Amino acid sequence: MGRKHLSACQLCRTFLLLIIEIPGMNIAELYQNSDLITRILLGLFFLSTLAQIGYYLFIYTAISIHKSGRISSRKHPVSVIICARNEADNLSRFLPVILDQDYPEFEVIVVNDASTDNTEMVLSEFAEKHENLRYTNIPVNEKFTHGKKLAVTLGIKAARHECLLFTDADCYPAGRDWIRLMAGRFTSEKSIVLGYGRYERRKGLLNRLIRYETLFTAIQYFSMAIRGKPYMGVGRNLAYKKELFFTNKGFASHYHIQSGDDDLFINEVADKNNTAVEFSKESHTISIPEKSFRDWIRQKKRHLKAGGRYSLKTKLRIAAELISRVLFYGTLVALCIISDWIWIALCVYGLIMLTKVIVIKLGMIRLDEKFLLLPSLILDPIMPFLLAGVRISGFFVSNNRKWK
Repeated sequence: MGRKHLSACQLCRTFLLLIIEIPGMNIAELYQNSDLITRILLGLFFLSTLAQIGYYLFIYTAISIHKSGRISSRKHPVSVIICARNEADNLSRFLPVILDQDYPEFEVIVVNDASTDNTEMVLSEFAEKHENLRYTNIPVNEKFTHGKKLAVTLGIKAARHECLLFTDADCYPAGRDWIRLMAGRFTSEKSIVLGYGRYERRKGLLNRLIRYETLFTAIQYFSMAIRGKPYMGVGRNLAYKKELFFTNKGFASHYHIQSGDDDLFINEVADKNNTAVEFSKESHTISIPEKSFRDWIRQKKRHLKAGGRYSLKTKLRIAAELISRVLFYGTLVALCIISDWIWIALCVYGLIMLTKVIVIKLGMIRLDEKFLLLPSLILDPIMPFLLAGVRISGFFVSNNRKWK
């Protein structure tokens, strides 16, 4: 065990000597005089540093250097599917934007899922003016509770077209070419298109937290998809073919899970051959952000619960980044407090943060996000602990099927 530990430390020391030299400090002598605890901390610090640099330079840069290429000139007929529960106000605001898309052949299907507000009246009024809008109602049944997956399945079954494009009732497209850009990525081989669903920019810490978490998650899943390892998509902006859904028996394997109509399904069926990405500015959808921390935490609990059902490879990739990030910041603080390596640790920290800032900024440019660079310096070390707390609290929440 001692030999393995010493070898790891020697590797970290070599890495340190390669990247930095502080005048007047004998690093080799300092290392030899360090006690066992400091050596362990140094080993973990530099291994986590290497892991973080690896993720940012070799994976997360994919989104910034990706060349999208031309979209298909073929105009596939598209069925846009929206599930709504008590969304009368949002449908009144955002349905006109969707129905006004510049696309030759598309229909909009709204599944009114047991709403108790004026949703059906709003849909009826729109349907009278727009022939390509259809809707169906799931009646209120106090004895039978169900999640969003039932509504999504009914919408897919009602769809007349093979190409399905999904969004939520509280979302609106960034431009009139949303359908054209998303559907244009479908080919005979590509049956899944991952899009970006961002949130409106508003004042306050919560808004920055929501938008940063959304941005970083998108950088992760887009980059992994570009690298040939797709693992999730977001229901606010996602497209796939109807045949793919039924061939894989829809949500049968995880129907009992409250969430996961988007990411769990994609995690099961996506691979490097059948998945395309589209994140140009006008292909985005924009959502209304949560207004309270309680609502955001409740939303994250549902999403993180679905993450527990990801494939083992996906969970290992995600966990490795989170663990290395926690180790990096944890050992950094420890080294600054209890060792003589404080200046070296701070210099390595500066190198890592410079790398992260550059990669995050490039991701922001590609995804048309603004005013998140400085908040990222604070939120980057906080997010793993915050999400861990949300996930732990989620274990004490019953697995009911209420989705809104």
